[in-house]
Order: sequence, then structure tokens, then C-alpha cells
Amino acid sequence: MKKILVVDDEFDLLTTWRLVLQMEGYEVGTASNGLLALDSIRANPPDLVITDWMMPKMDGLALCRALAADTSLSQIPVVLSSAAARTPEIEHPKLEFHRKPLSIDALIDIVTRLIGPA
Repeated sequence: MKKILVVDDEFDLLTTWRLVLQMEGYEVGTASNGLLALDSIRANPPDLVITDWMMPKMDGLALCRALAADTSLSQIPVVLSSAAARTPEIEHPKLEFHRKPLSIDALIDIVTRLIGPA
């Protein structure tokens, strides 16, 4: 089963995306900030990371930079999302940026395109 880690400090969004992706057949873990996500990724690397940009403790950009700097984790695709008006500038070999709000259909399409069906 393909694993996805969803990272967001907004509990409602985190819960919704987790449930939607589980209903699609994916194994889904969650984290409320980048530090918790990085620990989780190092312990049990997922097939995909979906992260918010603006979070406490470690934001999504810092998480993406940490993943890109680690050769054992840099090939994990990352979807960075935010309502921010500007697109972040970051070096990561498998990063996509998408503006919030993302519809459920758009989220499923992105996940399927990046890692295939569950």
C-alpha cells in the first residue's frame, strides 16, 4: 500500500485530506508541523509528502529544504500548498507547488499523477 504523509497545522484540513486519501486506498500519516513530519519521514519514509507552507516550529519550506538536503529522502515527491500569493523559490528535485484551496478532485488527481493509484 502506498504511504502518504499529510502535514498541516489546520486540524480540519488535515483530517479531511487524511480521510479522503484513505478512502482512495492510501495509507495516510499526519503531522501538525515540519519537525514532527521530518521525524516521521526519517523513521518511515512515505511515497509522497503533502505539506502546508506556513506552520509553527518548522514551516513547509524548511521541511522541503531538509528533505532535499538528505540524499536518502530527496527523491520523495513533495506537494507544497499555500494560500500565499507568491510561489516559493526552493531547490528540490521533486517539488510541486499548488495554491490553496485545493479541491478534493484536484488533490486526488495530483496524488494519482505523482505516485499512481493506491
